[in-house]
Amino acid sequence: MHALRLCLLASAAAVWAVPVAAVPFTFSTGNPDGRIATLSQPSTGGAIETETGDDFILGFSSRITSATFTGLVTGGIPTIGNVVAEIYRVFPNDSDVGRTSGPPTFTTPQVPTRVNSPSDVAFDSRSSGSGLTFTTSSAGSFTAGNSVISGINPKPSNVTGGEGPVTGDEVTFTLTFTTPFELPADHYFFVPQVQVTGGDFLWLSAAKPIASPGTPFAPDLQSWIRNANLDPDWLRIGTDIVGGSPPPTFNASFSVTGQTIPEPAGVLVVAAALAGLGLLRRRPS
Repeated sequence: MHALRLCLLASAAAVWAVPVAAVPFTFSTGNPDGRIATLSQPSTGGAIETETGDDFILGFSSRITSATFTGLVTGGIPTIGNVVAEIYRVFPNDSDVGRTSGPPTFTTPQVPTRVNSPSDVAFDSRSSGSGLTFTTSSAGSFTAGNSVISGINPKPSNVTGGEGPVTGDEVTFTLTFTTPFELPADHYFFVPQVQVTGGDFLWLSAAKPIASPGTPFAPDLQSWIRNANLDPDWLRIGTDIVGGSPPPTFNASFSVTGQTIPEPAGVLVVAAALAGLGLLRRRPS
């Protein structure tokens, strides 16, 4: 019996030392659909900070090593400066829930709801020169059918219908995270921001529901936006700003790439071994 116990422990220890291999993955919402373009810029250079966010889900602890997103760069002679990538969790994580009414609506004086919005503050962030590098590629002139740039207002003035069509250079940003995001399994929002001197960066929407070549998932939440005047609250771009009956809902065009973080392979084996030892101890000798 003593030899059997030693055998169980040795087997468990051996398996515990073997990691499960990392699994590469890419999530994408697909290509721009041209329905709307929304401002997303850092406060660098005196501009008012504006953030647009769209969501993705990680089923396992993961390491995000790169990302892409596509938007319009407007202006006569624009210059791209700082690029920021933020990760938010879903409200009420990382948020002051005491400012809002209780579930199910989580209302505040500023917005109709915080249900399924990004949280008050970012979970993690990177910026160019500090955790990320980026390259750009242009696809030429592109026109979005609607836009949200400055019309980000607290209720009851939140519904504006949008600010109309906008044309710019369609630019895809490819980010490499020199310091990868290490994220536990959870539901997240991806929030990119681009500083443009002499113009704006307007993130282009993607199909909702997600279409090929995107990666469908559920629940796929709609895009949200806020600026420094609305902070820490957020508005739904389709439901709260564009409005209508029924209101449209939008995704934003982006992708994230990485791999799952290896976990010890022997957790179940160790548990079984320990359970086996427990059973052995309870047996009459």
